[in-house]
Amino acid sequence: MVVGVGQVLLRLPGNHSLKGKRRVLRQLVERMKQRFNISVAEVEAQDQWQLIYLGVSQVGLNKDKIRTELDRMLNFIEEMNVVEIIDVDVEIIHFSTRDTLHEKLPSCF
Repeated sequence: MVVGVGQVLLRLPGNHSLKGKRRVLRQLVERMKQRFNISVAEVEAQDQWQLIYLGVSQVGLNKDKIRTELDRMLNFIEEMNVVEIIDVDVEIIHFSTRDTLHEKLPSCF
């Protein structure tokens, strides 16, 4: 199993209210979830008008596919032209669960 996780720092230039931020955030998150098979949520700075910290994750079997999907998601954010990407931190984590799971299964399986 492979997990891609990341944190994306976005800036909302010209935004002057939390209401405006929430509107943009809601639109952004809904479109990302519709277009990509990812989990996404605002993870910090909920009270700052011009900053959005998004946490994103995706689970799969192939690290290259996950990395490609996360890159496509970042390109999608840029193409929306409603926010500016300030910083991105992405990590691909490999888990070997087969042996661990088989040890936990009852002997009847």
